Amino acid sequence: MDLFEDALERVRRRYLFVVGGYVVMPEHVHLLVNEPGRGPLSRTVQALKLSVSMRSRERPFWQAHYYDFNISTHDKFVEKLRYIHRNPVRRGLAARPEDWKWSSFRHYRTGMRGIVEIESEWTARERGWQLPEWMRYRLLEYPSPVPNCEGPGAPST
Repeated sequence: MDLFEDALERVRRRYLFVVGGYVVMPEHVHLLVNEPGRGPLSRTVQALKLSVSMRSRERPFWQAHYYDFNISTHDKFVEKLRYIHRNPVRRGLAARPEDWKWSSFRHYRTGMRGIVEIESEWTARERGWQLPEWMRYRLLEYPSPVPNCEGPGAPST
């Protein structure tokens, strides 16, 4: 599962996309990502799968297809993020979401940086509420998943 996190971060930087959240399970993964800056999402997922498969001893590591769901509201983003963070608990793999190492939950709870850079209120605050540098100078079809000045780490009003 550490292998997956390492591959996700390398592919994130190469294809220029935001990771809003993730959880790695023993036989599948949940990702909340935006459309990549380089190439379509399908090519990005293919690159991620290939990167992990080439370095993994497990065969087959991946299912042939993936399921995607477009999120268009902040409420739906929060709903999906809560769902994926609670997945290890529902499966009996952890007593609490923060006990599962291979997830973005601890980042959201504490701001702690892990292997994968998570686009959250914490990281937005560190940048002065600016978009990531690579996103600032291109037209965005989709806004950042981070609401301005909301959530953990947000400045108090």
